[in-house]
Amino acid sequence: MKLKNLFTIEYGQRDYTSKAFLEGRKGLTPLISSGASNNGFFGRFDITPKYKRVISVARTGSVGWSFYHSYDCCIDDNCIVLLPKEKISDEKMLYLTLLINQDRYRYMYGRQVTPKRLGDIELPGFPSFVDVHKLPDVSKLQNVVNDKKLLIKNNEWKQFRLEPLFIFERGKCGSAEKLLEKGDEISYVGAKKEDNGFMYKVVRDKNYVTKGNCIVFIGDGQGSVGYSTYQEKDFIGSTTLSMGRNDNLNKYNALFIITLLDKERFKYSFGRKWNGEKLKNTKIKLPVDKDGNPDWQFMEDYIKSLPYSASI
Repeated sequence: MKLKNLFTIEYGQRDYTSKAFLEGRKGLTPLISSGASNNGFFGRFDITPKYKRVISVARTGSVGWSFYHSYDCCIDDNCIVLLPKEKISDEKMLYLTLLINQDRYRYMYGRQVTPKRLGDIELPGFPSFVDVHKLPDVSKLQNVVNDKKLLIKNNEWKQFRLEPLFIFERGKCGSAEKLLEKGDEISYVGAKKEDNGFMYKVVRDKNYVTKGNCIVFIGDGQGSVGYSTYQEKDFIGSTTLSMGRNDNLNKYNALFIITLLDKERFKYSFGRKWNGEKLKNTKIKLPVDKDGNPDWQFMEDYIKSLPYSASI
């Protein structure tokens, strides 16, 4: 059986090839484009949805990446859209998406994704496990979009040095293999850019514990220097880490700040560490309140206003 036996295959909506006219039209409807992450999500706008329970396949940019959209959305013509000819379960749609992704190595600038090429993909039968494992309902993770639109560009911004914005301390564990016992009581966090720095669980040792609610700055470690994470709970951190504290910090405004800190990451590498005076003198632009101080409440409210922030 071929893909074209299951789907009507068409190009996405030409109305959204150019998106300049959408500026200022924030709303509820997701617009899908050709990105390789976040399900191809481009933004939410005040537009009328056209698709639901379809698969998008990027034909430009991240060519060949496909995603399943079980929700109302619009999809621009940087993508090809697969519309089921008959009802197909969510589980089977996700399975088909995985199969299409496995084929993306076939496409490149000189060999484009087209409806015909997609339609001719040969499909195996559905394995028995596909409909056995039902997908959880994650609809409640999505926030209702706030009527009050928070626009970053409308705020005053000012540069701040990380010190005195934060009070700094260093991680306390110099050698996890020698000093810690593996267990399931507390997280050991190291110079790792993935998984929020989590390495593994260990037995709690009060001599090495760092209090939570802090931003962690990775100052050393090949491939990870310059990254930062937020740690909500107590943890044990390696001595390659610096922790920044501020009484106004919480998990929402911390994520706002970490996003901005990522813009500074290019300055550091394994040969140029991010600690000591370099860390303290790092400057970051933040929105400010009427007194010229960091507007912690705005940063928190902005993150809370984003779709799916209820799952943070």
